[in-house]
Amino acid sequence: MNKNLIVTRHPVSDNRSLKSYSAADTYILNYISENQIETAGVTVYNDRFGYLSLHLIDSNPTIIGNYSSQEYAITKNAGDNKIAEEKLNFQNPLTGDISKTNLAIIKIPKSMDLFRFFLIQIHKSATKDTKVICGFMTKYFTKQMISIAAEYFEVQEQSLAWKKSRLLILSEPKTDVDTNIINTISHQNIKGNSVDIQQYYGVFSAKHIDYATQFLIKNIELDSQIERVLDVASGNGILAYEVSQLKSDLEIHLLDDSYLANASAKINLQDQEATYHYADRLIDIESNYFDLVVCNPPFHFEHENNIEMALELFHGIQRVLHEDGRFLCVANLHLNYKTHLIKIFQQVEVTAMNSKFAVYECWKA
Repeated sequence: MNKNLIVTRHPVSDNRSLKSYSAADTYILNYISENQIETAGVTVYNDRFGYLSLHLIDSNPTIIGNYSSQEYAITKNAGDNKIAEEKLNFQNPLTGDISKTNLAIIKIPKSMDLFRFFLIQIHKSATKDTKVICGFMTKYFTKQMISIAAEYFEVQEQSLAWKKSRLLILSEPKTDVDTNIINTISHQNIKGNSVDIQQYYGVFSAKHIDYATQFLIKNIELDSQIERVLDVASGNGILAYEVSQLKSDLEIHLLDDSYLANASAKINLQDQEATYHYADRLIDIESNYFDLVVCNPPFHFEHENNIEMALELFHGIQRVLHEDGRFLCVANLHLNYKTHLIKIFQQVEVTAMNSKFAVYECWKA
């Protein structure tokens, strides 16, 4: 393991309290070293900035990349540490080429559904000797971690705490387990029809359509001249789907940082021609192109609350809007986005509000 790596957050954050790794990451590496665990061909999950993958780079790790921002950050950190990009073996979480997993490492995500997804995918390529090393900060421990792990592995061992972090070691894969990776949500759409919305485990809001998104759906109106629509942070594609129900001949684009979110949206919009952008920013999208952009912007990054990415999205949205285009955004009231939006857009109005959310209508000119 390379002890001299410098791993930073990308994009760089103005919040200096946000780190690129935690004690849980270091604990995983120390455990592997102290127990002389063979790491050849290790598979790494949820390594957002590359701390685990790059320390294990000599073992040719398979890096399961569910986020475009993750792949960008790891690639950038590899370059900063003079590691050739060719040594980075990124695989997507659905169709990655993993024939056999002897050792898997997971930085346990906030989403227990995503944790379940990772374990299901590991189980599919596991052998009887497969070991899974999961790291987490003690303050984020939930009993659900154990109960989910117990569905797929006979043995779940917890380590002692070290610097407020712990490990969960899994072994002996169970037989005859449920390997379904898609969840279905019943939804009343904008026309009052009952529809099934499907999404892979780990995609935002798995139990129901997010309440903020529902509020925005109720307050979307389309002008007859609208032709091009972009759904930013599109998740399972529900906003794009609902907009497509209002006007049949739209050119629809969806953008999301999550591979699984994009894959879910493709299921839900399979009858609608659409363009999908696997990205966390709008830098590759044409300027002055869209008549309407809709968005329920993210402000959670794992266990962090961080609006920096939302603000960057707002600047990108302003650029890609047509001269007469408008932006519809829904947000929690406590985020007070209007103070930021009025610095970016020519005109900003609150068009709907309830006790929790506000819908902002923003005009480029």
